[in-house]
Amino acid sequence: MGLIDKIEDALRFKDTIFLKENSDLQERFNALIKLVKEYPNNSELSNELLMVKKGLEGENEIAYQLKKAHIGMYVLRDVKYKYEDLKAQIDYVIITPYYIYYIECKNLYGNITVDEKGNFIREYNYNGKVIKKGIYSPLRQVEAQREVLRKIWNVDINKFIKILADSKFEYFRRVLVVAANYDTIINTANAPDEIKDKVIRADALVRVLENDMKNHGKNDVAESKKKMEDLAKSYLKLSVKEDIDFYQYYKNKYCGNNLNEDIIRNRLIRFRSEKAFKHDIPAYYIFTNDELEKLLLVKPKTINELKDSKILNDTKVNLHGKEIVDILNQK
Repeated sequence: MGLIDKIEDALRFKDTIFLKENSDLQERFNALIKLVKEYPNNSELSNELLMVKKGLEGENEIAYQLKKAHIGMYVLRDVKYKYEDLKAQIDYVIITPYYIYYIECKNLYGNITVDEKGNFIREYNYNGKVIKKGIYSPLRQVEAQREVLRKIWNVDINKFIKILADSKFEYFRRVLVVAANYDTIINTANAPDEIKDKVIRADALVRVLENDMKNHGKNDVAESKKKMEDLAKSYLKLSVKEDIDFYQYYKNKYCGNNLNEDIIRNRLIRFRSEKAFKHDIPAYYIFTNDELEKLLLVKPKTINELKDSKILNDTKVNLHGKEIVDILNQK
């Protein structure tokens, strides 16, 4: 297919095709609905259900916006990737004729301000008071997910192609943070220029994709529908599936009698968040959610037991092991 034919083919293709439309959030929601009926007085279950419901509604709103688009794209929803001990969960991968987008969906109450340093600040009303709270940057989160995919891409790519293409990796694989709550006001007036256009509301998503296509670089070439489909299939093939019984997972987490385990879990999560914020790294660099659950199950009492458990790699043990073991042994 010649260049002109490829461009005409891409221009004729205007559909939104979901190669993967299911989401773990729906499975979580279904499991929590069942558990809340069984344990109607469990406030932790109810709070978890509310958060999952908000997340699911946010993802569904993005799906709705994409289906209304008239661009021509392939979409994968809620895909997970793994490289060595690194994991990435991406809410949406969108493949258009010119660019690929990695989307992080947020469906938060309140407004979001991004300051001149790129910090994300959430503002909301609680009991008549205005609360301002810093949150972990969702942009850094999705950028870290892109880096996991870059590592996977680097494994098999031809070295000559890599030299030519690596500098353009981020240019053709773009990241967006999409706020799905239409009551949310996004203020990026003082944000760094490289952030301003990457934080948008769901109702602006299609317009951003259209503008990027309209104002593409003069040397950027539109991919054919066949090439876009092949790319989407390759993303799907690379993804990993975690077979989790969410009903049992949430039952063990919230409906057991071991209050101490819940306290320790919260302490570990708080430690991970504080450590990640301090060193400006993704939280999963400290330990992943899967590793957290294994730590709580095994509860190693010493550094040697932690090493022998093989739950964390040597780097994580050396950097954070002592503090993790200390938390696990707190009473």
